[in-house]
Amino acid sequence: MKSHIPIIETHALPTNPAGERTPDIGALVSYLEHEPQPMIVLDPQYRILAANTAYQRQFGVAGEPYIGHKCYQISHHYDVPCDQAGEHCPMKRALEQRGPDRVLHIHYTPRGPEHVDVELRPIFGGQHAVIAYVERLVTVRSASAKPSEEGLVGRSAAFNHAISALHRVAPSKLPVLLLGESGTGKELFATALHEASTRAQSPFVVVDCSGITESLFESEFFGYEKGAFTGAVTRKPGLLETAQGGTLFLDEIGDVPLSMQVKLLRLIETGTFRRVGGTETLHADFRLVAATHKPLLEMTRDGRFRQDLYYRISAFPILLPPLRERRDDIPLLVDSILRRIGNADAAGARASGHKFRASHEALARLEAYAWPGNIREMRNVLERACLLADGAVIRPEHLPDYIRQAATEPARIAGRSSPARSSPALPDEELMDFVKAFPGTRKALASHLGWSERTLYRRLKALGLS
Repeated sequence: MKSHIPIIETHALPTNPAGERTPDIGALVSYLEHEPQPMIVLDPQYRILAANTAYQRQFGVAGEPYIGHKCYQISHHYDVPCDQAGEHCPMKRALEQRGPDRVLHIHYTPRGPEHVDVELRPIFGGQHAVIAYVERLVTVRSASAKPSEEGLVGRSAAFNHAISALHRVAPSKLPVLLLGESGTGKELFATALHEASTRAQSPFVVVDCSGITESLFESEFFGYEKGAFTGAVTRKPGLLETAQGGTLFLDEIGDVPLSMQVKLLRLIETGTFRRVGGTETLHADFRLVAATHKPLLEMTRDGRFRQDLYYRISAFPILLPPLRERRDDIPLLVDSILRRIGNADAAGARASGHKFRASHEALARLEAYAWPGNIREMRNVLERACLLADGAVIRPEHLPDYIRQAATEPARIAGRSSPARSSPALPDEELMDFVKAFPGTRKALASHLGWSERTLYRRLKALGLS
């Protein structure tokens, strides 16, 4: 029986400026058919020339052609290239670097917006001119770009940067250090890292290093033998043994006592340990992920944290952005948190059947607030609001006074009042008036409003403003 090679629709590649012969797109696509990941071929003018079957299955929409269309139109619903809409454009970077470029983007798919890891590789002609590009697309499952009842949620540039770093390091064995303020979701990031790694089917063990005594830390972490101390009536494996083959997450590692830091360092360097009161040397097999909100590097300078341990655990640091740097994510986070509250018995929503949502006015106030306590503070505020709301709609009067007051403090520029800073929920009429009067560039306008250029571009496009 003859093997079947799918017939792939292609678009003729135009002659390049150097007059060179262009590649055989049909042959290139036949090669890409052997790749299990979605892949497309682009010309230097951003047009999609061809796609393999994997791309059609994951990203194609029945009845909607994409061959011959611009990649930014299909993937992002933009009418200009990514870099002109405030995004990182891999084609522009690949051309400048004369080599591959990789970026995490939000793509519109048949399932809605999703995080997609994009790698673009240029194809060179005889005179080393770029005549086409091959793009590989991998859907990232570590986070959701839509409201979700579990896991990480976000689509802002700062959030995507952290997710991109997580996605790159997950398949490796490198220790990861999660840095960020309290309430930024370090345990959720650690869980996502574990689930994206090759150890996903093995245990994920959390060790809370804060507020634990030295003696208790050692016995809980390493385990102990029978008779090791008063009350040790039997052998007990420690958390370290529980994590065998999986991921060990040391939360708030900056709180580990110096005497225990020495033993952690030895564990990491040798991969061996002993239970408390034991003589048998045991071998450890785990992926180390640590997290802290403390300035560890500063602590190494004044002796509060061992420098050698710091460099062991920080092979791949990831900075988790505070919520004030994720303004674009606030509506998405509010929706997700309200869904989670609505499914929790503690909020009483299951008995009442409420599916909570925030009113436009309440959302504007939530967006204008700085959130020093980050997502943890937001959840507390929304849980309180759900208890105060008699119906399913969260209104401004259900929010704390300090949040309502924060939204009324006006910013000033050029002697003119601006809209409430950092609030993508601004009324269209107010935004239009402000944009028309603003004297600076689009980048300066986005910075003044506290938005990303991408968010500003989408709002202006919706209003018909260039």
